[in-house]
Amino acid sequence: MKRFLTVLFAIITVSAALAADKKTIVMIAGKPSHGPGQHEHNAGILLLKKCLEEGVGDQVAILHSLNGEWPSANELAKADTVVIYADGGGGHPALQQDRLAQLDQEMKRGCGFVTIHYSVEPTLAKGNREFLAWMGGCFEVNWSVNPHWEANFKELPAHPISQGVKPFGTNDEWYFHMRFREGMEGVTPILSDVAPESTMKRGDGPHSGNPAVRASVARGDKQHVAWACERADGGRGFGFTGGHYHRGWGNGEQRKLVLNAILWTAHGEIPADGVASTVTEEDLQANLDPKPGQGLPEKAKEAK
Repeated sequence: MKRFLTVLFAIITVSAALAADKKTIVMIAGKPSHGPGQHEHNAGILLLKKCLEEGVGDQVAILHSLNGEWPSANELAKADTVVIYADGGGGHPALQQDRLAQLDQEMKRGCGFVTIHYSVEPTLAKGNREFLAWMGGCFEVNWSVNPHWEANFKELPAHPISQGVKPFGTNDEWYFHMRFREGMEGVTPILSDVAPESTMKRGDGPHSGNPAVRASVARGDKQHVAWACERADGGRGFGFTGGHYHRGWGNGEQRKLVLNAILWTAHGEIPADGVASTVTEEDLQANLDPKPGQGLPEKAKEAK
């Protein structure tokens, strides 16, 4: 009996230690936005959560907030990384009230920071300085642009985020010509491609074009649409400008790259072949926002 209790105590102790060692990922989804199958923040966050739990569930504990809700101070204090998938600009969830200050407190202790698609865009008046500090780059109006185009990522850098990821290409609203830290300090481009001239067919405007980006495209510069950042405080950041179309998460390479990045920013251990996950058509249809024209089954609409 004594031996049994000793073994049982050892098992409980090891289990508790493993649980305590899990990386806490706080995921924030913005409110419904855009048309059917676009900016599906809630469905996207829940899908990425499912995939992380499927692939590295022994490493992570995931907390999530949907529909623009903000996590509690207690949840943020636990976070090893914070992931935001939401609309940006003045309506960015991180720019409301005192939330930048809340995040800054966590970043100073080395918390990771990830933004997906529109949420890479703060405003010049609020958030630009912080986003550059936390993840090394961001969308800046009258400098960056947001065209839809077919990007082909033929080469990936030797980086933990690209572990197990094969070259791929997708049509998406790939923002580019980001504002990066001076001299790309601490920043590593992860996904890059030369943008075609067709991306410059719109007139100049806050998101559509400007002389600097036109010159860059004319030169054939590689445009960085996803990047990693290592900070002096030990924290890590990742910006990903794709994700306009929910169906993009059905692309296994895109999905693996983002899952790897989230785990990397939390200082988790990325498997040799990257974070494995499987997504079915049913998975892609799950948790979509009930937008006009979405074509959700009646049961799904009722569930909402």
